[in-house]
Amino acid sequence: MKSFYVTTPIYYANSLPHMGHLYTTVVADCLTRHKRQRGYETCFLTGTDEHGLNIARAAERNGRTPKEQVDYIVGEMEKMFAAFGLDRESGGYDIFMRTTEPFHYEGASTFWRRVANGKTPKGRDNIFKDFYEGWFCAPCGTFKTDEELAPAASETEAPRCLIHETTVDRVSEEGYFFRLSDYDEALLELYDSRTDFIRPEARRNEVLSFVRGGLQDTSISRLRSSVGWAIPVPEDPAHTVYIWFDALINYITALGWGSEARRAEVGPEKFEKFWPGLHLIGKDILRQHAILWPAMLLAAGVEPPRAVVAHGMWLDQTGRKGSKTLGNALELPMLIRHFQPDAVRYFLLREMAFGQDCKVDYEAILERANSDLASGLGNLASRTLTMLNRYFDGTVPSPEISEERRLYAKRVGVGSDAQDLASSLELVRDQFVQSVEDFAFHRALEAVWGMIARVDKFISDAKPWELAKSEEQRETLGAVLYRSAETLRWMAVLLFPFMPESARALWRQLGQSSELERLDPTKLVWGGLAEGTRIGEVSPIFPRIDKAKTMAEIEKEIAQRNEKDSAPPEHSSEHSGTHATQAAVPGSETASEVKPEQPPQRGATEAEAATPATATSNAHAVATPEGVVNYITIDDFVKVEMRVGEILTAERVPKADKLLRFTVDVGEAQPRQILAGIAQHYEPETLIGRKIAVVSNLQPRKLRGFESQGMVLAASVGDEGRPVLATFTEDVPNGARLK
Repeated sequence: MKSFYVTTPIYYANSLPHMGHLYTTVVADCLTRHKRQRGYETCFLTGTDEHGLNIARAAERNGRTPKEQVDYIVGEMEKMFAAFGLDRESGGYDIFMRTTEPFHYEGASTFWRRVANGKTPKGRDNIFKDFYEGWFCAPCGTFKTDEELAPAASETEAPRCLIHETTVDRVSEEGYFFRLSDYDEALLELYDSRTDFIRPEARRNEVLSFVRGGLQDTSISRLRSSVGWAIPVPEDPAHTVYIWFDALINYITALGWGSEARRAEVGPEKFEKFWPGLHLIGKDILRQHAILWPAMLLAAGVEPPRAVVAHGMWLDQTGRKGSKTLGNALELPMLIRHFQPDAVRYFLLREMAFGQDCKVDYEAILERANSDLASGLGNLASRTLTMLNRYFDGTVPSPEISEERRLYAKRVGVGSDAQDLASSLELVRDQFVQSVEDFAFHRALEAVWGMIARVDKFISDAKPWELAKSEEQRETLGAVLYRSAETLRWMAVLLFPFMPESARALWRQLGQSSELERLDPTKLVWGGLAEGTRIGEVSPIFPRIDKAKTMAEIEKEIAQRNEKDSAPPEHSSEHSGTHATQAAVPGSETASEVKPEQPPQRGATEAEAATPATATSNAHAVATPEGVVNYITIDDFVKVEMRVGEILTAERVPKADKLLRFTVDVGEAQPRQILAGIAQHYEPETLIGRKIAVVSNLQPRKLRGFESQGMVLAASVGDEGRPVLATFTEDVPNGARLK
């Protein structure tokens, strides 16, 4: 069996998880699930880098020991991974690596000794001792050249790291160095022989230029008196191994390299089976992974990784990198509270062209969720499955149109077979698989959504609700719905790595019971949805999000958080034990989750702002004109509350020719049930997703045994009073009040 090993960076455990952590891990999870579907034996590693000066400082600020600090961050990281289906229990990562594990100490010491005992390609010692003075960035874990620093604001201040925008430390001490300068030719030979070793091409060119410009030897230790929270240097405990010569090695120690105890735990073949691996990283740590790490492996006599693939940064709308320090980063607890996990996963993989930077805000996620998921895939699934329930008693119809019925199908623009659609799906499948292999996740999703739009248009053009009225078109109706349902089956298989829970929900609603995890998309063939299959219970996969309401709640929570962060502490303490952002993290030790208040039930209007006396006197001053039966006062009008609603489901009421029963989202916690006497003029399937006007404060009443919790507004047209639903030509949020 073919094997596939993918890693994220192990995330530095000095602060809470953020958008960058989530994105890289979602990409790794998506690739792992895709490879697993393709028949690969997979191993997916993520975890935390738990040593170094920055962690010791964070622990001191929070009144913790370094071990308590990293344990706390790991707990928050694991909660975040679980919320987005990235944990082991959800089919996500296989290894959560921690560099404080005893086996890693053993493996890192073995690695150090092997490198120290070897020679460079130019015959010199790999590791040597020297004295160094320079500017050191603790978050980066590297010394910085003048070109990598922003000038100091004043003579008394230190310069700032261009990546982290924090001041750097002046370090002057004896330490161990890795003779990286001797590996320039070996690295260039590696890059030349394996042109896909660094991806994308822009990052490869960046690394080539840097290496050709000459490499400097790199510091790999600190005095224990300066940095005690680290692995001791073998045979010299006065020094500790520093960050990269510790952290990078995790990718192989996790598989059992260098530790007999770990090999016994994971199996003696683990390293041989999965190494070399593919490293997914942010472009800000490209040089460490694409230059230092392969040089270290060459020095230790270990094969370099399979590839280093670097993605871009998430930026705010002004183009700045998201940062908790700057206050412009999206907060993961906010995403968890307001969006479906799969909607966030979809956005991350759809919005960013892998390798390039991408702007993001909460509104962009919301708009993708509504346009692509609720109105796209979700609407297609809802329409198709609802009509299967209505017209075929919840079973999959025959895909065939008999020869004697083909003329009827042709009259409504439906072909006699599905060959064109099947061929198009095969093309989309091949484009999708190749795009995933090329890390072009946005292209893969574009191809799928193009097919979703095509089939949605096919249904709208064929008008199944009209076909259902004619017995001659019964076979045409079945063929139309079969083609849509079979397309949805393909979509579920393709999209499983991207949105696993939503794909599973769609799969169940299609009446399928096999494991999506093991269905190879390259082996999809048309016709796999068996005639007579009973579909599952139909429910919305992607409910539409009320934009105005949700954005108001998010903005309110951000304002509350900012107010809390800016307020002076009640008790001054050097060791508060609380992160500045900790209060917004659900489940954290000292946090109380912010509960957004419900929006007011009524909006303020001019009429409501007027005093009752004024309103009454104005009403009395108006004379009733001739020909008008009666006027109402403004007081009467403001008693009627009208809101925008979206029809989520629609069906006929048994034994009632005129009644339709809707569930309508009017921006409240739960949708309402509303009955309307328009069944003789509208097919229920045509109304799903339509925005309508609803009288929302009408006293509920029973109709044919069902409680109607409002009234739908419609015009009365013609002598017969044909109802025409009042709707909207612009996009309006559910629950918006009509004034």
